[in-house]
Amino acid sequence: MPDSTRRPWTLVNFVERLDLWIDVEAPSDELRRLVTSWIFTRTDDPYQGVRREAGFPNLWFGAIPRSARGEQVVCCSYWIEDGAHRVVCDSFGTLNRPV
Repeated sequence: MPDSTRRPWTLVNFVERLDLWIDVEAPSDELRRLVTSWIFTRTDDPYQGVRREAGFPNLWFGAIPRSARGEQVVCCSYWIEDGAHRVVCDSFGTLNRPV
């Protein structure tokens, strides 16, 4: 059961970066919906299922669950600003596995 006392994280640039990924890679409608739904999970816990990138303060990266198609998987990188309680999207991209 979710903790109703926790405030959601503010998401920044996710729509713009999602639109760019869609324009460049033209994913299927199913994959677009999956990635869009995943974005909203970042409001609850932006640390879930991602890892911090070495050498970059607060940059996090991970594959989006269930987005694998053959040898490729959709990934996202973003900055977590703890003090401001914000998650700022850096990019979406389809990468070859393993990631």
